[in-house]
Amino acid sequence: MTEPTGTRPFSPFEWMLSLRYLRARRKEGFISVIAGFSFLGIMLGVATLIIVMAVMNGFRKELLDKILGLNGHLLVQPLESPLTDWQQVAERINRLEGIRLAAPIVEGQALASSPFSAHGVLVRGIRAQDLRQLGSIANNIRQGTIDGFDEGQGIAIGKRLADQLSVRAGDNVTLVAPRGAVTPMGTTPRIKAYKVAAVFEIGMSEYDSAFVFMPMPEAQAYFNRAGDVTAIEVYTADPDQMDEFRKRVAEGAQRPIFMVDWRQRNATFFNALQVERNVMFLILTLIVLVAALNIISGLIMLVKDKGADIAILRTMGATQGAIMRVFLITGASIGVVGTAMGFAVGTLVCLNIETLRQFISWLTNTELFSPELYFLSRLPAEMDVGETTAVVLMALVLSLMATLYPSWRAARLDPVEALRYE
Repeated sequence: MTEPTGTRPFSPFEWMLSLRYLRARRKEGFISVIAGFSFLGIMLGVATLIIVMAVMNGFRKELLDKILGLNGHLLVQPLESPLTDWQQVAERINRLEGIRLAAPIVEGQALASSPFSAHGVLVRGIRAQDLRQLGSIANNIRQGTIDGFDEGQGIAIGKRLADQLSVRAGDNVTLVAPRGAVTPMGTTPRIKAYKVAAVFEIGMSEYDSAFVFMPMPEAQAYFNRAGDVTAIEVYTADPDQMDEFRKRVAEGAQRPIFMVDWRQRNATFFNALQVERNVMFLILTLIVLVAALNIISGLIMLVKDKGADIAILRTMGATQGAIMRVFLITGASIGVVGTAMGFAVGTLVCLNIETLRQFISWLTNTELFSPELYFLSRLPAEMDVGETTAVVLMALVLSLMATLYPSWRAARLDPVEALRYE
């Protein structure tokens, strides 16, 4: 005849007892309140972490797309001699594998003015064929057209600049460049009026208020660069493979050149974003940790309250393992359900974050995430599968670890001691 070994692990009896301990009774109301706060803490912690990480990812992706969509992945500048052979160099780079576009540009600073206002701008001379291949501009024309851009003297300006100057497509804008014609009296500023041929909106306030595109021949004449260009903007198929493309372009240019890639041009900006993202993750993880500590305190109080019940169960044949599993399930249930609810809430908010932003802005009558401060005209959220999985697993592990000590303490309870003062 074999000795009884107790109930098998995680039997219906253990689940029934665990879930019963989760339900509030009048004299155990305080313990149930602690369990409720633990659940809310884990749910809000997980949801907040998912939302914040998704928004940070969205910001990085949107900014990267907009910055690289306009500025190119690699800037090729001349060494030793000016880029008078820019057409041949651009054609050679264009033929290289993985290169989407090599666009020669003439760049200079100017003051754009209208009868209503004035604003400092960056004027970029570019060929019409290259401008049409820049999707961030060609696909976002709000007024006018860039058809026949090379043929006239029209310019394309950003929507925020158009609003600041109070002009529309068809109106005139005066550009003032500090370095104009050289006279016996010194260098005089160059002042010329241009018709606004098109108004574009990239969605990044810094670019929409600062960039002016001008036909290449006109820009060469305006900035005294006849037969010459400032640099060649190179757009690649994969900006993350920059080291490989640098080698190809250096060989393909067949002349001395100096190269600056997007990582160098925006290093400070993207490094700051990465640091901010990591710090936010650590800070918000503390919310989940505090909620897990609440589970510990709630379970310890429950063990104290249920001391007599545990002693009776032990005398009736319940093993130490069974008692430990009962309280393990009780605590883990709070963590698992809280994490699942947090994941659901976080996902729901991420999918509707722009709608929520507009609603809160309307409700409070304030501008949430002002484009002037955050560069973007809409609030992006990009959920990363790996990151979201890591957040969920971290919350589950913390919740499970929080239940170990109280459960072990319940299992170690001496039935004689527990019943002595009952």
